[in-house]
Amino acid sequence: MKTVVRRLSGHLARGLAMIWVVTTLSFVIIRNIPGDPVRGQYEKLIEQGMSPDAAERATAALYGFLPKGSLWSQYVDYLNGLLHGNLGQSLSTPGTGVATIIGSAAKWTILPVLGGTLLSFLLGVTLGVYAAIKRSGKLGDALAISGSLLHGIPQYVIGLLVVAVFSTLWPILPAGGPVDIDFTPGFNGPYIASLIQHATLPVLTYALASYGGWILAMKSSVATVLGDDFIMAAELRGMSRGILFRYIARNAILPLFTILALSLGLLFGGAIFIESIFNYPGLGLLLVNSIGARDYALMGGTFLVLTVAIVVANIAADLLYAVIDPRVRKGAEA
Repeated sequence: MKTVVRRLSGHLARGLAMIWVVTTLSFVIIRNIPGDPVRGQYEKLIEQGMSPDAAERATAALYGFLPKGSLWSQYVDYLNGLLHGNLGQSLSTPGTGVATIIGSAAKWTILPVLGGTLLSFLLGVTLGVYAAIKRSGKLGDALAISGSLLHGIPQYVIGLLVVAVFSTLWPILPAGGPVDIDFTPGFNGPYIASLIQHATLPVLTYALASYGGWILAMKSSVATVLGDDFIMAAELRGMSRGILFRYIARNAILPLFTILALSLGLLFGGAIFIESIFNYPGLGLLLVNSIGARDYALMGGTFLVLTVAIVVANIAADLLYAVIDPRVRKGAEA
């Protein structure tokens, strides 16, 4: 138990340090953008007839720190706001908090990323076992080639190809937006069917983008396990192919659980490209739009949330591997 607590404490300390670095960079970038948007907003409010004190409060609410005072005092105010969950007010959506906007967009990123990752993981792991067992045959070669090809294609290229095939050449699925506006939102059949239709291509893109890595990683892991003594002993005892397959897959899949958690964090970053292609209103598209609108508070908040997601995924990956593989726990305790 002490080992687990010590391990968790170390990961949390490193994660918090990384998040602090990102928040500091966000503050520095916002504060040093040419034209000084914070000072510009403050002066604009003064020109509109606000008193200096009222303009100060309004600008502080917008960006999360005061435009006056030393850089250090502004930085302290900024961090204090973040600790209290205040990410500022959106410039492109007046009167709406950044946290509210990010919360609304997060669901459109989390569900497709999870769906695409789990689909590619299950498919890649299963086919990776066959690719390793049949590596000397045509099936193994075909599976390995498919994995290598998809692994080498950038996410945005896969997204464009998916749109070209399923929305242009073979128009069976919508290419953009989260849902058809003709349907009434709610828990009803037509609306849910429209949600699924619009989510299919983004989920397929996430799945294809990571499928190649899963099948190649699983093939390599299985090839290593095939040389272990317990596999040779199982073959000598005349175990059936089904039981042998489960033995191989169960031992070869352990290292991939670490990659699974890491891939979730990486796909959150890839959402910037995929959501832009499909005009899907998630965190990635939100970040792109905030950059275009020069909405610095929203930009910094979205970037911070994406960073936290990646940090949490890294911590979860290492802890998950320690839980599922007893050899890691024994090594840590020793």
